[in-house]
Amino acid sequence: MMLDALEVAQGSRYLGYGRQLIGDDDVAAVVEVLRSDFLTRGPAVERFEAALAERVGARFCVAVSSGTAALHLACLAAGLKPGAVGLTTPLTFVASANAMVYCGADVALADIDHEALGLSPHAASAALGAHPEIELVMPVHYAGLAHAMGALRRISGPRIIVEDACHALGGAYEDGRPVGCGAYSEMAVFSFHPVKPITTAEGGAIVTNQPELARLLRLLRSHGIEHAPDRLSDVEAAFEADAVRPWYYEQQLLGFNYRMSDLQAALGLSQLGKLEVFNARRRAIAERYDAMFVALPHVAIPQSGAGDRARSALHLYVLRIDFGKLCTSRKRFMERLASQGVGSQVHYVPVHHHPFHRGRAVAADRGFPVADRYYAECLSLPLHQGMSDDDVERVIYAVTTAIGEAC
Repeated sequence: MMLDALEVAQGSRYLGYGRQLIGDDDVAAVVEVLRSDFLTRGPAVERFEAALAERVGARFCVAVSSGTAALHLACLAAGLKPGAVGLTTPLTFVASANAMVYCGADVALADIDHEALGLSPHAASAALGAHPEIELVMPVHYAGLAHAMGALRRISGPRIIVEDACHALGGAYEDGRPVGCGAYSEMAVFSFHPVKPITTAEGGAIVTNQPELARLLRLLRSHGIEHAPDRLSDVEAAFEADAVRPWYYEQQLLGFNYRMSDLQAALGLSQLGKLEVFNARRRAIAERYDAMFVALPHVAIPQSGAGDRARSALHLYVLRIDFGKLCTSRKRFMERLASQGVGSQVHYVPVHHHPFHRGRAVAADRGFPVADRYYAECLSLPLHQGMSDDDVERVIYAVTTAIGEAC
């Protein structure tokens, strides 16, 4: 009701912080699959996996039903079990930590870097030193920026690294290599939710360079069922006259129904072809915002260095606002923007603030002052490839006006 009223009153659409951009070519790709023989477990998934692996420079890609499913399977394939411990950052959506809990593992947290907003190597090193039982490290490429992966790889030693790159498709590491290429981790996870750089409606993927991990991930995404003749264990039941009985299959471990459909994959493959254009548009919008917001009082722009902007996938555009010095609250500020048809959001309520995770974090004894301060100040503004120049200027006007009128 509120959005409809705004649209009627202002004659323009309400700008949420993120949304998909679907073209006629995307629709045609999905319709083609709808008219084909396979809606799921068909060739479109394999084509999407091959194209995504090639785009990020990885050997293998396993597409699944969501980014959360991808995180879960990556943790399982990494060997997390009850009693194990995984390390991640408090500044993430809860799915990062939940994926570890799904495996029965405990979650350790380490604070973020003040400017890059990713896992701090210094904090990670301290957590690993205090808790050597940590088996897995999960950096989160917050807002699309991969931070200090070389340092985190050195600090982690033999531990498995799973990159939560759900924000970062199309981004690059500090050495220029594409996020997901496997230079610093065993696995990287992407999400294709509608607000992400490309979408499959819902969907996710894990990329890896290790064939055994890829095999295990594929097994886990489909009930743990094995069909490959050379991997069947009950030879007597499986074979007749040196050939596999045509109906035979084996559940070899406890897996899940986490498959991506061919409809989703067709949309993803079409969207993937536009990734560079989408990211370029996001970058142009961010540069315009940076230029207009840099001089605003009591406002800071994290991740805004030229190098960071150039290699970020820019899933989010965030400001840090000292609402107290502006004599307002974040709630009132967001309501002021909304009255002008401009949406905003907070990314995220830190993991350790949630009742489920509060008190569970293994490394929480020193607290997370950087993440907590960021949470008090952060605000995400509209940033998506479908925004027109007029949309961008409307956001700029709404933000600058709200700040100017705050005190």
